[in-house]
Amino acid sequence: MPPELELLTDREREVVRLVTLGRSNEDIAALLVLSPLTAKTHVHRAMTKLGVRDRAQLVVIGYQSGLVRPGERA
Repeated sequence: MPPELELLTDREREVVRLVTLGRSNEDIAALLVLSPLTAKTHVHRAMTKLGVRDRAQLVVIGYQSGLVRPGERA
């Protein structure tokens, strides 16, 4: 596992994966059976731990780390 992803919990890694695949907080909440606020919190915590300022940077990390492969679908 890439070192940057080791900072994240399993749930946060799954959320980063789903963000990378283009899912909204509402989609993530429905897929993981969470409230939308909890999904948003996981996204925010992952962004904070990874030191990124927006979802676009989170997507870049998702691809660069190999968490998601190009062409993969949720």
